[in-house]
Amino acid sequence: MTQPSIDQAYLAKRQLRKGTAGWMLLAGLGVSYVISGDFAGWNFGIAEAGWGGFAIAACLMALMYLALVLSLAEMSAAIPAAGGGYSFARQAMGPAGGYLTGLAVLIEYALAPAAIVIFIGAAVEALIGINGPLVYLIFYAVFIGIHLAGVGEALKVMMVISGLAVFAILATAVALIGSFDAANLFDIAPTDSAGASTFMPFGWYGVWAALPFGMWLFLAVEGVPLAAEEAKDPARDMPKGIIAAMLFLLFTALLVVVLLAGAAGAEMIGQSGVPLVDALNAAGSPTLATLVNVLGLAGLIASFFSIIYGYSRLVFALSRAGYLPKPLSLTSGRKVPYLALIVPGVFGFLVSLSGEGDLMLGMAVVGATISYALMALSHILLRVKQPDLPRPYKTPGGVVTSGVALVLSLVALTGVYAFDPRAFNYTIVLFIVGAAYFFLYSKNHLVAKTAEEEFALVVASPEELDDSDSDPAVTTAKL
Repeated sequence: MTQPSIDQAYLAKRQLRKGTAGWMLLAGLGVSYVISGDFAGWNFGIAEAGWGGFAIAACLMALMYLALVLSLAEMSAAIPAAGGGYSFARQAMGPAGGYLTGLAVLIEYALAPAAIVIFIGAAVEALIGINGPLVYLIFYAVFIGIHLAGVGEALKVMMVISGLAVFAILATAVALIGSFDAANLFDIAPTDSAGASTFMPFGWYGVWAALPFGMWLFLAVEGVPLAAEEAKDPARDMPKGIIAAMLFLLFTALLVVVLLAGAAGAEMIGQSGVPLVDALNAAGSPTLATLVNVLGLAGLIASFFSIIYGYSRLVFALSRAGYLPKPLSLTSGRKVPYLALIVPGVFGFLVSLSGEGDLMLGMAVVGATISYALMALSHILLRVKQPDLPRPYKTPGGVVTSGVALVLSLVALTGVYAFDPRAFNYTIVLFIVGAAYFFLYSKNHLVAKTAEEEFALVVASPEELDDSDSDPAVTTAKL
């Protein structure tokens, strides 16, 4: 065996376990990312817009996510790399575009677990009377520890937890069908806002301000491509997994948005901290309400657990490429990026000590909408610049579909400003600081010169890395 080149030795220490996840596990990952959003948060959009106004906002965001998911399905099959949106943008827009896209996703994925663990603490307090930093620390430690055991084990645990949360939603829906009354959807009196009516009591401004809450029903499903390098057959599994997840999430969103307000009244649901529980109590199902209250914790844990997975793969990919400090992409004997799990986890725990979960979620949404615009733009540019790129799956509608995602993501970004200017401004400042790090330092320390070279190194197997010649030119030719 010849001595590996520096590039080969570098990558040999940075390999994920390929062939771990089939399409069903990937679909389960997509549902896990999002499922906590069905339990709470989205319903505050009803308080901003009324049921009809929120329904419009939610439909617009559902259209945005569906168009984005179909675009990501194509790109993740053609470019199956752990960086997800970063990898697609790197190929379409070069190092700067790739980094800025990855930075936006990283803001979303680093802050969301910190927000969710605060909500987990509140749920634990309601159940057993314990809350605070110790609870946050325990949840971070336990679930990062499970991820350190290996991706296959982690995804299977994730499926079980998500299954409990889905059961709670389906059981709630069945219990509420008999109590549904369409009149309950419109029990908020119209205001004097422009365009206000019984259907949209807060007018068109309410619809605008409700857009971020519509996103909570689907936020983070775009993270499925972060598992691309660990999929069994990325060309087949990635499109099936992310599209199946999106279709299921559309179904659960329809159930909670329509049935909860229809059974308990839009006004009550718009103010509720635990809308499924309050709707069941209002419908006379207190026993099921208690069970759902417990299983609601499973929903929060599922999203917390899966987003930890997501940030670790993104940090791993950005580090391996040289955008972030290179030690963050080192992998263990189980092919797990241990520092990419631990370091952002420590950051998230420290941020969670602020207790400002709502602010962090708002900032996560800003990061998400910026990344959506850049990912949709990447799809358009790849179609234009690289029409001959092998595409095992092609987005229905082509650039028209990704164009819809691009426009709606920019509209959603302005909606965050309408609802929470502080979260918008803080995120922009954080984005500028992260961009400055790239332009002042990391752009001069990238591992690969081109997207093609980077992708060729990514898809190398551990055997190829061990057995290739030491000449980098020969290595590239073999890859």
